[in-house]
Amino acid sequence: MEKKLEVALQELSRGSEEIIDNERLEELLKNYFENGTTYFVKAGFDPTAPDLHLGHTVLLQKLAAFQKYGGRVQFLIGDFTAMIGDPTGKSATRKVLTKEDVVKNIQSYTTQAFKILDESKTQVVYNDDWLQSLGASGILQLSSHLTVARMLERDDFSKRYASNTPIAVSEFLYPLLQGYDSVHLKSDVELGGTDQKFNLLMGRQLQKIYGVGKQQVVMMMPILEGLDGVQKMSKSLGNYIGVTDEPNDMFGKVLSISDDLMWRYYELLSTNTLETIEQMKSDVANGTLHPKKAKENLAMEIVDRYHGSGSGEKAANEFAKIFAKKDIPTQMDQFLFETEVGILQALVECKLVPSTSQARRDIKGGAVKLDQIKVEDDKMVLRSGEYVLQKGKKAFAKVIVK
Repeated sequence: MEKKLEVALQELSRGSEEIIDNERLEELLKNYFENGTTYFVKAGFDPTAPDLHLGHTVLLQKLAAFQKYGGRVQFLIGDFTAMIGDPTGKSATRKVLTKEDVVKNIQSYTTQAFKILDESKTQVVYNDDWLQSLGASGILQLSSHLTVARMLERDDFSKRYASNTPIAVSEFLYPLLQGYDSVHLKSDVELGGTDQKFNLLMGRQLQKIYGVGKQQVVMMMPILEGLDGVQKMSKSLGNYIGVTDEPNDMFGKVLSISDDLMWRYYELLSTNTLETIEQMKSDVANGTLHPKKAKENLAMEIVDRYHGSGSGEKAANEFAKIFAKKDIPTQMDQFLFETEVGILQALVECKLVPSTSQARRDIKGGAVKLDQIKVEDDKMVLRSGEYVLQKGKKAFAKVIVK
């Protein structure tokens, strides 16, 4: 039993940024291994968009790991709190969703989530079911448990307050309502991103105040970096891999990440054991495994997860066929542009040419291609999207325009 417990703790804590109340987590696992006692693991999802990307699935992967070790997942759809808008990390009051938006996004979320989670060990819950009935008196009682001074300790609120940026009173309620979810659900563990620490701790505090009889373990997961390896994965930044991306696109995007970032993705997204990953790292370091092969294995695993067994190998074969035929490298430098960019400027900033005058000459000479199509207009503008920019036969750059 001790060995099982050790393995479970290693797998559950892998990749986590911080765990509050490790002793309680160990107690939950001991009860499961000794008596078969299950426990509740909560994670909240605001249905702010219909599609998930791999950054969102970091929490889902961790929930799936808990399901292997006795956890019953409380997959919380924040349909009530989405009407307020989570202020975490926001520099302004967020646009509130309509009920119609929420309903549409919920269906898409759950369909994608069950590609990772075991549906038989998952309870999908909606906080509108209990928060709606709290009423004015309940919300007033809830709000009496937190002072304005304490709320302003939050980094995002303190910055907005100092800069005279408006903060809606409803935003102060968000952490309290999220915390009350844990009171109602009697959660044993809550997962969230590192940016959610204040809200997650609120759940522990309110469980104590309301006499739940236990306080939830808090596990915080890091924010996954996007394809650029710098900024967090985000659709608005164009550096994301969508769960609904086509298999070939998904495979190619995973292959485009750096060798260093690959291990981060393995740790947070792969179902390989830590022991297996360490062995792969060792094999890459001593030259018995090429990093590209390790990356291909990761890409195939991810494609299989979202498109079915065998899809990864099929995508790998198709990718190899296309790139071998067109002589396009599988790895190239990436450049992110915040706004649309002219072709001449793109060539210079991607370091494919030293100057715009040289870029103009190369275009005139037929040496520049965009997504394998020869560029003839030196006034071309690259708008939102992803492109492969090429100069000559061997100089390539990936261009991402927000």
